[in-house]
Amino acid sequence: MLLYGINAYWLTAVHKTKLGRREYYQRRSVRKKQRSLAMSSLGSLKRGRNGFASVATAELSAEAVEVRGLPTVTVQLPIFNERYVAQRLLDAVCQLDYPRDRLYIQVLDDSTDDTQDILQEAVTAYQRQGYWVDYIHREDRTGFKAGALQAAMSQVQGDYIAIFDADFMPRSDWLRRTILHYCQNPDHRIAVVQTRWGHVNSEYSLLTRLQSAGIDGHFAIEQQARCQRGYFLNFNGTAGIWSKDAIIDSGGWHADTLAEDMDLSYRAQLSGWRVVYDNDIVAHAELPVSMAAFKLQQFRWAKGSIQCAKKLIPAILRSKLNLAAKCQAILHLTGYSVHPLMLLIILLALPLMLLVPPELTALRNMFSGFWGIFMMPATFGPPFLYFTAQKELYPLTWTKRLGRILLLALLGTGISFSNSRAVIAGLFNTGANFRRTPKYNIKQKGDRWDNKAYKIPMDMTATIEIGLCLYSCIAAVISFNEGLFLTLPFMVLYALGYGYVGGLTLWQTWQMQVRNH
Repeated sequence: MLLYGINAYWLTAVHKTKLGRREYYQRRSVRKKQRSLAMSSLGSLKRGRNGFASVATAELSAEAVEVRGLPTVTVQLPIFNERYVAQRLLDAVCQLDYPRDRLYIQVLDDSTDDTQDILQEAVTAYQRQGYWVDYIHREDRTGFKAGALQAAMSQVQGDYIAIFDADFMPRSDWLRRTILHYCQNPDHRIAVVQTRWGHVNSEYSLLTRLQSAGIDGHFAIEQQARCQRGYFLNFNGTAGIWSKDAIIDSGGWHADTLAEDMDLSYRAQLSGWRVVYDNDIVAHAELPVSMAAFKLQQFRWAKGSIQCAKKLIPAILRSKLNLAAKCQAILHLTGYSVHPLMLLIILLALPLMLLVPPELTALRNMFSGFWGIFMMPATFGPPFLYFTAQKELYPLTWTKRLGRILLLALLGTGISFSNSRAVIAGLFNTGANFRRTPKYNIKQKGDRWDNKAYKIPMDMTATIEIGLCLYSCIAAVISFNEGLFLTLPFMVLYALGYGYVGGLTLWQTWQMQVRNH
């Protein structure tokens, strides 16, 4: 845990230079001019469905963007039972300011409910308007998302593939800005360009505010630092553009893990391709609004990353990467392993405090003090990373966001039991039993979700988390009575974290039951 905490400090220290308020306003002004000039030039683009009509050249940091031509891009929309957001996604993609004869949209719908009817009707309407869009439905969901993406490869048009999950709403200029990385650097063997995730409902509740802070830290600090330092980083499954050649050269999409995105991006980098991250291009998405959905999402990410670690670490160790890059890759792939360690700490706390014989009390107290000091870097590393991200992404309002950084520690601690189950499943189960995170088209505080379909039934983890909360409370009381004041804050953190996660899960489950009867 100390190692992961120190690494959070390191990634924060080596990411890009921080912006002051003046630089922030200057950069924002430049971006507005870029968008305005580039959009006005689209009307004069030469048309050409097959590949490049000409080469788009631009400096991303320049005040003007000169656009001479754009390549054909396929946009893939993998969807499964998303009645509330499926058409919203298709509408956003069809509004991309990109030449229609060079924008091919694949709606990859594996749905088994009325999402099929919604999408078929929407696709037909867009086809009548002249959009280049196809509806592709699979009866057999073999491979889940990875299977759908791989099955559609034979129908891809052009050399580039953009991917969006159902909960995303890209801005109209997203594709044109992102594709410039390939147009400017045709010889750089770029496998994928990943853009930052934004949030359409970050202020909906405390849970969404905490999630947004965590995601901001991952992208603005971790992804940016890894990209700039030449370390391996991952495609995040959505809001990115792939090179078709990179996918083929790396072996295509594999369905043997729950993190097909991380798996393919690591295999591509081991094959000599690069992954590029652009922090200035943002695609907004909907955050899970229920604790059960958030836990399900985290379970899938944790299990998938550990499966990728098992699959890829041997190849990483055999590669010609330098030692620093190998260490960073291993830390990245095994990041969720901190959760079983966190769970182990609280489970061992009571026995260590209660079963130590009197003659060893002094030794125990000394060890407790040493442990408390030793854990400080591990505890405050991630909050420092998240704090830095908030300060840089929101330079005018970051002081109002400090509270969510402190409370994010509660969420990370409280979810450690659920994620520990995921890590164990990833270690001992090679299957990829995919369970998606439901979305409800939630944007404003007044929007309801608890009366909609796709509800996740409560499992026993919530009651176990409440039990762990009580266990931690007992540990906190004993720590106080025994004078273990360096240990006490950690016991309180565990108690509050498990109480929040388990309590909110039970409360939301009860609310759904009451409002649906």
